[in-house]
Amino acid sequence: MTKRVLRFTVGFIGAVLALAGCENPTAATDSNVQSVEWVWTAGSGTASLSGLYGRKGVANSANLPGGRSGAVSWTDASGNLWLFSGSGLDSEGSSGYLNDRWMFDGNAWTWVAGGTTVNQSGTHGTKGVASVTNVPGARANAVTWSDANGNLWLFGGSGYDGTGTLGLLNDLWLFDGTAWTWVSGSSERNQFGSYGTKGVGNAANVPGARDGAASWSDANGNLWLFGGLGYGSGVYGYLNDLWVSDGSAWTWVSGSDLTARAGTYGTKSVPDADNAPGARSGAMSWSDASGNLWLFGGSGHDGTGSFGYLNDLWVFDGNAWTWVSGSSTRDGSGTYGTKGETDAANVPRARSSAMTWSDANGNLWLFGGFSRQDGGLIGRLNDLWRYDGDAWTWVAGSSEFNKPGAYSTKGVANATNVPGARTSAMTWSDANGNLWLFGGSGYDAAGSWGSLSDLWRFRP
Repeated sequence: MTKRVLRFTVGFIGAVLALAGCENPTAATDSNVQSVEWVWTAGSGTASLSGLYGRKGVANSANLPGGRSGAVSWTDASGNLWLFSGSGLDSEGSSGYLNDRWMFDGNAWTWVAGGTTVNQSGTHGTKGVASVTNVPGARANAVTWSDANGNLWLFGGSGYDGTGTLGLLNDLWLFDGTAWTWVSGSSERNQFGSYGTKGVGNAANVPGARDGAASWSDANGNLWLFGGLGYGSGVYGYLNDLWVSDGSAWTWVSGSDLTARAGTYGTKSVPDADNAPGARSGAMSWSDASGNLWLFGGSGHDGTGSFGYLNDLWVFDGNAWTWVSGSSTRDGSGTYGTKGETDAANVPRARSSAMTWSDANGNLWLFGGFSRQDGGLIGRLNDLWRYDGDAWTWVAGSSEFNKPGAYSTKGVANATNVPGARTSAMTWSDANGNLWLFGGSGYDAAGSWGSLSDLWRFRP
């Protein structure tokens, strides 16, 4: 297939388990990839720490968001890193859903807004009206986009609605850098979708409540949403519906309004209007410079309808899905090849809830996630992969499971540094080409499992 330049546009996707085995490495024969040196930038090498909030609006090197996973993240025009929500620990050490908002300026964290305690209900205000008192309810595993004007969009997740009740959400929010606006969807939990007519936008259309969906933004600023675990037109389960929004109305584009749909793979590398990825949650997603939408893995239903963990790679060109690589059956085994060497036979093991970035050259980077160990147990990974549009390269980290982090000296790049195995961490890319990683659910320096609050960066 023709090599594509990739441009990643969305960070985190939901926290659900993934599985796969591992084959013996195969020899690689193509190009080499320079090794990665991670820098432990801030935070702790110890898991499950409470948040240190300090004074609202005041940066302090002692400030630290509590350990968390499933938050949303973005960057602003000044290059600051932003963090909102997640599942983790508050200022009192209590575990639950968060709705605090933080900014990292490269040196210190600032608590900007939101509560310091878990499980806060949403304040929706009036639909379509921005207000500084509006705030989405505490949640995790939501999805976000950025539009052409630099606004942040937030949809769904699992958490607390406007009545303070826990459930799955389908509210759509806009954040303009100053205030939140509740745009569409319900202020209450567990709502069914309203699909309308496929291909026809309507202000009454709305995706059902869900978490763990995949999302993209395209070159025209449209917001795209695929799948997740939640509600279709009336049944709870894994979804494979594809939606697009121009900010004023949702359009159901493809897929089913029902749950647990098997994938229709067709012929590898051949687009077909009948093709569709199986219903899934926790997939990884990005867009390329041509505006194509890419999808990898997750936990869900394969081409036979069997449930498991996936390593299929798909691209959507605006009209049809194409199955690009990976397996059409669940629990595909990874082929790691030789570390640092690119090979068309390489493929990451099936997984979900991994982390992704893109670099200045348009390569996609994939880190960690859930997978299945030999013998059937679920574990976490810390392997780092690069996809150049044609082939995968295993760049760093281990092919084994549940590895602890190696932290070395804070602020100093070191070839021995590596974040511990984890899932559902938050990622950013900055203007200087650095790729950033914060938190997640995984293993600290001592090999203890918990909610992490460490901040890392590397430059490809």
